[in-house]
Amino acid sequence: MSLPDTKEQILQSHSGLIHRVVMHCNNPGTVPDLEQVLQMAAENDWTALVAVIRDIMSGNRDESLLLALDEDDRVIAESILRGLQDPNTLPALETNISSDMAAPGIAGLIHASRNGNAQALQIVGNMAKQMLEAGGDMGILAGRIRPLVEGERDTDKLTEKMTDKGQQLMLQIIEELLKLEAS
Repeated sequence: MSLPDTKEQILQSHSGLIHRVVMHCNNPGTVPDLEQVLQMAAENDWTALVAVIRDIMSGNRDESLLLALDEDDRVIAESILRGLQDPNTLPALETNISSDMAAPGIAGLIHASRNGNAQALQIVGNMAKQMLEAGGDMGILAGRIRPLVEGERDTDKLTEKMTDKGQQLMLQIIEELLKLEAS
């Protein structure tokens, strides 16, 4: 059994993957980079974990899936299964996230929330709480989630008081939202 610190480190370093898989399972098609992320993981010899994730994405929620995994991979897969049952259990997202990776996922959740998906709205709420705790641009973004869900798209309003990096993330989220709304 791994120490809690080790388990926490595993969850933190893979929080982006865990959130992406849960987002995809709750609203297929909202995580455009998921296939690319899974392919990279498979190329890095995480074939057993990727196979289990694909089973989970196909609807299999049986805990016997975990038996084929080593301890580290099991921690990740268990977190995904728990997150599907209760989004409150998802690990905090890293605060130093790449906007290229984060924007499509955040936009997908906002779009799904805007269209009445209660589970996406709950995930967005939890994500906003984590962002608020992180402070800085993430804290500002947390305060702008609700206006985004309500349809605000004014870039000047939405990027106000953000650093260049925060503005870049917000602009990419808006760009992704506009694509989703157009389709």
